[in-house]
Amino acid sequence: MRSRQGITELFTTFLQFDADRVIGWATDAKLRRNILNHKARLSEPENSENFWVYYWYKLWQSQAENMARGHLSAYLQEVCYWAANKTVANFSSEQYTLADCFQMVVTSTDKVLKKFKPEMGFDLKNYASVIYSSEIKEMLRQQNEVDICTNWRLLRRLTQKRLVESLQNVGLSADTIERYVLAWKCYQSLYAPKVPTGTRKLARPDDTVWHAIAQLYNFQRNTQLSQPGAECNPETIEKWLVNCAKAFRTYLHPNITSLNAPTGDDGSGEFQDILPQLRQESLLTDIIAQEEVLERQSKQSEISAVLITALDELEVEAQNIIKLYYSEGLTQQQIAKQLGVKQYTVSRRLTKSKDLLLLKLATWTRESLHTSLNSQVLNYINTILEEWLQAHYSRSFLELEQSL
Repeated sequence: MRSRQGITELFTTFLQFDADRVIGWATDAKLRRNILNHKARLSEPENSENFWVYYWYKLWQSQAENMARGHLSAYLQEVCYWAANKTVANFSSEQYTLADCFQMVVTSTDKVLKKFKPEMGFDLKNYASVIYSSEIKEMLRQQNEVDICTNWRLLRRLTQKRLVESLQNVGLSADTIERYVLAWKCYQSLYAPKVPTGTRKLARPDDTVWHAIAQLYNFQRNTQLSQPGAECNPETIEKWLVNCAKAFRTYLHPNITSLNAPTGDDGSGEFQDILPQLRQESLLTDIIAQEEVLERQSKQSEISAVLITALDELEVEAQNIIKLYYSEGLTQQQIAKQLGVKQYTVSRRLTKSKDLLLLKLATWTRESLHTSLNSQVLNYINTILEEWLQAHYSRSFLELEQSL
């Protein structure tokens, strides 16, 4: 992949793929016209990359320029590619290719922009690299988790927020979603696994349990639902819950349009054929791009080393709590039950452990990056810590699954 040259190309071009191979850059004509117009309005020529990052970011923040997001998305193309490339190389996924992962995670640009704070002196590419990598790993972790779970185990691991989002995603009405959620709550209350918590092969509830779930639903519908509706039998409740599981799987695995998708009446062409190609540059530009990537990866490696050391310094119980919270996705109440302690004990120890990790990372940031610490900077570092913990334990979870 060649390195882009000049401000106009940096903020107006997008990667082209041939299968999993990058074949060039495509120019977005509207973005090109837009940036040339903005350049013409400046009293003096401005060719600083950082200037234009901040320029488009401020316009995106104020919503004064509806193309600002497009310019920043173009700017982050290489970062997104290398995050996808590195992650796919480390995690096997039969369902998604490098190009698929790139397309999935590039949609996380809004998440990057919402949390990015340039006034603190942090680099947008470095921050985006952390977010993109975390998002891809989470997608692959969820894919692995969902693919091996039965419907009944999946429904027990599901949160209400994710359930509602999944049902909204398939277009169900508010009243239907309300009924499905109540049925799911009754299922959560009455169907306790009789096998170890970690199993993903949880069997279908027996008829006695289904009758109990239906009875609880019919009792609670008059007080829990805005439109109670008629009573439901066990078969209907089971059908609703199967629909919930299907909706969640669909939500996590949306259909992805490939750049190699056929086009034209006879299907002889591909989508990427309609994108213009840019000229190829010398090998030197590729070397420069690789050096920039290595520098970003070096910073990420240093952060990982700091946090891994800090984790090892925690007490064993604190390490177990963090692992259960991030790797297995257990709630504080579930962790407390598994460890035989009170829920508030888990809450205090989890908070204290994360505070210690934050202190280590903040100290490293001050000493290594020479950054002054204030409340805004600490909030930003806390976001980095949260993203790292999710990515670290997602990776550990996948490596464990692959070794089994």
